[in-house]
Amino acid sequence: MRKIVFFVSAAFFAPALAQAAPKCTAEPKDKWMSEQAMQTKIAELGYERIKTFKVSGDCYEVYGYTKDGKKAEVYFNPVSGDVVKANIGG
Repeated sequence: MRKIVFFVSAAFFAPALAQAAPKCTAEPKDKWMSEQAMQTKIAELGYERIKTFKVSGDCYEVYGYTKDGKKAEVYFNPVSGDVVKANIGG
């Protein structure tokens, strides 16, 4: 019974975990933009009032707002600075 419960639990949570952090790059960290350069790029893309800026797996991840005032959770490729995934709220 315990194995079945674990299997069901893992099957239930696996999709949520897979969505949490996308695959952003396979490049080593010495190829990444500096955090300062990435923060400048993020501002140029129109993201404001950044509450959190962090490394999440192989991505730079921010929580802040769009220029329209919508909440944003955005994952960036740390080499190119491109948006990989964006969750924009109301």
